[in-house]
Amino acid sequence: MLLILRALIVIPFCILLCLLGSLYCLFSPRHPRHSYTFGRLFGRLAPVFGLKVETRIYPGIENIGNCVYIANHQNNYDMVTTAKAVQMRTVTVGKKSLLWIPFFGPFYWLTGNILIDRNNKTKSRGTIYQVVDQMKKRDISIWMFPEGTRSRGRGLLPFKTGAFHAAIAAGVPVVPICVSNTDKKIDLNRWNNGRVIVEMLAPIDTSKYDKDRVRELAQYCHDVMAVKIDELNQEVAEMEAQDAKRGH
Repeated sequence: MLLILRALIVIPFCILLCLLGSLYCLFSPRHPRHSYTFGRLFGRLAPVFGLKVETRIYPGIENIGNCVYIANHQNNYDMVTTAKAVQMRTVTVGKKSLLWIPFFGPFYWLTGNILIDRNNKTKSRGTIYQVVDQMKKRDISIWMFPEGTRSRGRGLLPFKTGAFHAAIAAGVPVVPICVSNTDKKIDLNRWNNGRVIVEMLAPIDTSKYDKDRVRELAQYCHDVMAVKIDELNQEVAEMEAQDAKRGH
């Protein structure tokens, strides 16, 4: 019953947001502020899913300038849990096939996000430089999921190098964003689905890296994020144990 109630809230909300959001964006199509604005609205769905999301933003991140944000990609709930971590003038990089999702695809493009062809490996390097070119021309930061796919409970998967090539080429720092585990955590027929912590880490300077050391940078970021995600999972477990004692 609870699942049906949630569906009756979430599905119309998402369709209306995409439709009305697309109309709104037609007045200033692909402006980078749209991702921030509408991302916050998607984040409002967290309580509907029974989640208490705590978002920790790195102090002074608004003064850092443009960045490449990287986050672990677990499942479709990431769009809800990470929403409040998205900063102004930040757009995501997604695969071109997203464009064909009814309602969401055109909305995703109109909000200024970047679509790339991930299946064409021969064009991958050129695609990264197109992303860098857009960063400079539009004065934007980008958000990428370097695992390249949803992990679905398999832990932090190995990173692909595209995000790190982009950061080095653009001369901007990499900012890791770590999300505690949500795999098998959310039962849509359960009212309370616990806590999620989203934490933005300190920017990682890329100036000492070049294209020959891109895998070294990717591995370093992977190691930093893996440690932090383990810490967040432990912290969430302790917090939820305390909630259970208090009867929450």
